[in-house]
Amino acid sequence: MITAFIPARCGSKSIKLKNIKSFCGKPLIFWNLQELENVETVNEVIVATDCDEIEKTILNFNFSKVRVYRRDENNARDESSTESVMLEYLTNHKVANPYFMLVQATSPLTTRNDFNDAVKFFKTMKADSLISCVRIKRFFWNEDGTPLNYDYRSRPRRQEFKGVLTENGAFYINHTENILKERNRISGKICCYEMPEYAYVEIDEENDWIVAEKLMLKYFPYIATNPIAKKPIKLVATDVDGVLTDAGMYYSENGDELKKFNTRDGKGFELLRNNKIITVILTSENTEIVKRRGAKIKADHVIQNVSGIQKLEALIKICEQEGLTIDECAYIGDDINCIEILNKVGYGFCPSDAEEEVKKVFGITILNAKGGSGVFRELVNQLKYS
Repeated sequence: MITAFIPARCGSKSIKLKNIKSFCGKPLIFWNLQELENVETVNEVIVATDCDEIEKTILNFNFSKVRVYRRDENNARDESSTESVMLEYLTNHKVANPYFMLVQATSPLTTRNDFNDAVKFFKTMKADSLISCVRIKRFFWNEDGTPLNYDYRSRPRRQEFKGVLTENGAFYINHTENILKERNRISGKICCYEMPEYAYVEIDEENDWIVAEKLMLKYFPYIATNPIAKKPIKLVATDVDGVLTDAGMYYSENGDELKKFNTRDGKGFELLRNNKIITVILTSENTEIVKRRGAKIKADHVIQNVSGIQKLEALIKICEQEGLTIDECAYIGDDINCIEILNKVGYGFCPSDAEEEVKKVFGITILNAKGGSGVFRELVNQLKYS
């Protein structure tokens, strides 16, 4: 297992209280904490701060894995190195996890998929440590007028140019014992995990902030229509096959189509109804089975024969009827025809056996249960009713 460690001191000459300044509607540090919360191999996230405001903000997130460590003020000065606070923590605490991941809050475009894939790559490479990088296809020169990474007499086309890997500062992984021994975030055999080019941005100055927000809106359009000023959930919508069912197709000897539903999910609909939360079933199917199931569990709306963008359009129409906005809605889906709606709702969920493309939707919560195994009830159990 892995301990993730995020330094977040109060002082910042360029941007005051940078780590908790609003970035796309949430404190900057929120984005990494949210993603780390959903990385299975990370079982604890330590935020090292010297600041009451930062500690209060972090605790208000109520992330289950996150702990606040009050760092020594001597290691929170402008001239203090990141290594100094890492070593302070490791010296004062017996860390049981064999791996230690340094994560920088100034790289908010890092996703849970980056963390997960990097851990897998690190173990596959059997490396001592790992750094995150991006590939830059630019031509670099020395001050003496000599090229660093290409021959100007045979200038390559961009699509043929391999470029160079550049450290982007998003995160680092090392063996815990190596950090204590070498007193450095990286050591020994180092492997480079390549992130998308847009992840090059690291927020140090005001201009970086502007660029990073624009990139967040471009590559994660979920943010564009929902600035993550999270509102209480007023409506929960769900797909059918692969969520309320196990996606299996059952047929009787007479050729009748059958579906297996989970009783616990039915109780979930009841709990939502008792808390005055609207329930919606949206499915590409058009069957009497779904109609009957919707009636039995008393779903407020059952919309069939909709897929992809049609699901989103149907939900928007329901929101208009109910006097709600899309960011007051939660949706759980498992396949690619759910991606459009998952990208727009305020809260996205999926079963553990959902398609990989669905799991990559920005901000989605991957639940533990599989489709048809009470995953809708698990979603309901996680909700905080207002």
